[in-house]
Amino acid sequence: MEGIVLLEDGSAFRGISIGLAGERIGEVVLNTSVVGYQEIMTDPANAGKILVLTYPLIGNYGVAKKFYESSKCWIEALVIKEKSAIYSNWHAEDSFDAFLKREGVVAISEVDTRTLAVKIRDSGEMRGILSCNGAKKKDLAHRLKECKKQMKRDCIRTISVKKVTQCGEDPSACKIGILDLGILNNFLKQLKQLGCTIILLPYDTEVDEIMSLHLDGLVISSGPEEDQALPGIVEVVKHLIGTIPLLGIATGHHIIWCALGGTTKKMKVGHHGVNYPVRSPSSYKGDITVQNHSLVVDESSIEGREGTTITLRNVNDNSVEEMESTDLRFISTQYYPLRPGCGEVHEVFKRFIRLIKK
Repeated sequence: MEGIVLLEDGSAFRGISIGLAGERIGEVVLNTSVVGYQEIMTDPANAGKILVLTYPLIGNYGVAKKFYESSKCWIEALVIKEKSAIYSNWHAEDSFDAFLKREGVVAISEVDTRTLAVKIRDSGEMRGILSCNGAKKKDLAHRLKECKKQMKRDCIRTISVKKVTQCGEDPSACKIGILDLGILNNFLKQLKQLGCTIILLPYDTEVDEIMSLHLDGLVISSGPEEDQALPGIVEVVKHLIGTIPLLGIATGHHIIWCALGGTTKKMKVGHHGVNYPVRSPSSYKGDITVQNHSLVVDESSIEGREGTTITLRNVNDNSVEEMESTDLRFISTQYYPLRPGCGEVHEVFKRFIRLIKK
């Protein structure tokens, strides 16, 4: 069955349906990673997105349960160039085909993703509609236009845990709360490896309830951006800054920034991939990071604020990648502090534990 991706500027890209036959609307974003399609598709931060994978061959190493970053696949739809006819990897438990069907993903292949990527790069990220049900282009354009008028971003409410959930019961362990906006399994594993007792909190947990748990520290997790739940979370974090050690990751970084009185702004083309260079403003030593965001903090909105230090910047566009405050006791990162290697823990989590112990 033929499929089509129609962008809100009228550009159309045709392909072949490889997943669930259906129709989905969302913001079209590119991810430039060469590997990691399963991790990307199960990242809750991609909820509501039509994901375009720019690497031309997808599915060649299959899928495995251990590579899920959350409980399910969250994307609205998937666009790829070519689906591998075979898969081969010692980790593999199933095929990419089976994964698409099991997760109910609307997807198309045989799309000219190179031209689509150039269109997004030149025109910026925009909404689109992906259809695999034979609908006419003019009907799709009408539905996309109507949906844009009334589209509400309400993903965090669905993604977040529904009740306070504790992992581990060691009374001598560091007690870390996680305000769950879409926490990745990778981050949970690192905190557990550091010996922490983890308490997952629903996104709408109030200040008094958080304080009653007597946490040693609180992580504000990554998750969807521009969600209607975020203003309420910012108000909660305003009361927590300076009271309890905080670690903000990606969207959590934006929340801490906004709680300090700042604002965020939309990028023309977001950072979605595994090779974004960052460096400290005080040195030329750099690092390569994984990122997944379409918003950045607007540095001018809290320019000159004392007590907050920018510790890392993006080498390509100079955007704020990391900040911290000793006085207010927080660290926040725009990038994902993923494991640097097998069995290792990212330095950000180690720094957060040291901040708590101070």
